[in-house]
Amino acid sequence: MTGVTTEVVITGLGATTPLGGDIASTWDALRSGKSGVVALTEDWVDRFDLPVRIAAKLAVNPTDSLPRVEARRWDRCEQVAMVAAREAWQHAGAPEVEPERLAVVIGTGIGGALTLLGQDDLLENVGMRKVSPLTIPMLMPNGPAAHVGLDLGARGGVHAPVAACASGAEALAIAWRMLRAGEVDVVVAGGAEACIVPITLAGFAQMRAMSTRNDEPERASRPFDMARDGFVLGEGAGVMVLERAEFAAARGAARHGRLAGVGTSSDGHHITAPEPEGIGAGRAISASLRTAGLDKADIGHVNAHATATPVGDVAEAAAIRTAIGDHAVVTAPKGALGHLLGAAGAVEGLACVLALRDGVVPPTLNLEDADPGVQLDVVTGSARDVKLQAAVNDSFGFGGHNVALAFTSA
Repeated sequence: MTGVTTEVVITGLGATTPLGGDIASTWDALRSGKSGVVALTEDWVDRFDLPVRIAAKLAVNPTDSLPRVEARRWDRCEQVAMVAAREAWQHAGAPEVEPERLAVVIGTGIGGALTLLGQDDLLENVGMRKVSPLTIPMLMPNGPAAHVGLDLGARGGVHAPVAACASGAEALAIAWRMLRAGEVDVVVAGGAEACIVPITLAGFAQMRAMSTRNDEPERASRPFDMARDGFVLGEGAGVMVLERAEFAAARGAARHGRLAGVGTSSDGHHITAPEPEGIGAGRAISASLRTAGLDKADIGHVNAHATATPVGDVAEAAAIRTAIGDHAVVTAPKGALGHLLGAAGAVEGLACVLALRDGVVPPTLNLEDADPGVQLDVVTGSARDVKLQAAVNDSFGFGGHNVALAFTSA
């Protein structure tokens, strides 16, 4: 199949997020305008006197659905990846595919932070003999992809892009390229993250990147709003099963949409700050349209990265206006989900697919006084019914990583 180009169709969806333990509950909550942000009650919040005391924690603990023996061998980041991947695989009908024609691409921004910190505590306080022999497989950033690959018996390649908050979207872009090149027939792709721990909150807080609206957790994440003061850290995973259209048709698989094109770029500007005019982001969006064979006018919806940081939201809005225009209906799901870091692009990509499938765009929570620099048609209040044929999801990460994914209806 080398050198063959093909359409890429989406046959399976899976997720576990602060809004729900699976794709259906997550989508229902997102459409209904519910928030997954809560006050943190862990004792370490007071012990370290953290200025940030809110986060978007998982709605369902992964250990509730995973066998106990398996769960104990995986970091929380790996656990959420397995939950989402297994749901997506079953949703796709558990495709019968030769192992050499099956690949896995799951990105993460940080990886097994809980394991690294927990095992280091054991080493320092108890001694080396208490350190788990599974420490390295549990903390390595390729752990989520590796374990999903082992679970499915994938031999067509297992990849783990690490591109900060663009990791999940980059995983989907890599999967698209593998399928378009005919390297494999099926790819299980997405992103996973679970690092709500003191050092992560403290580090982001020291950067002044996070909201400190501790008294109003559900109102803290405010994409595009004048009163935004930073993002809210979340955790979760999102996974899609992507297939060559010919392979999916041959097995009679249901299609939930198409990943029609992808675009990637880099800012070359700053390690954490976005390029203020959104030039690199705009190039990624334009590339996704070009590779999909779409025009600006074809895009009816944009699922925005919008983290609720002062500079980032305006730069992204400029990129959207330049690459697409101001006609598309926009939503920013981090108002409800929080920022899932390496999983964000994958989970929000799922929302893009579902918006196309159902013809409905979820509301952006907490957008009450829009920043005049945004100038986009952002959905607020309640979900909006819209006839859609094509949509774009964009994701950006520290280091200047830009990824845009263009989806079309099935």
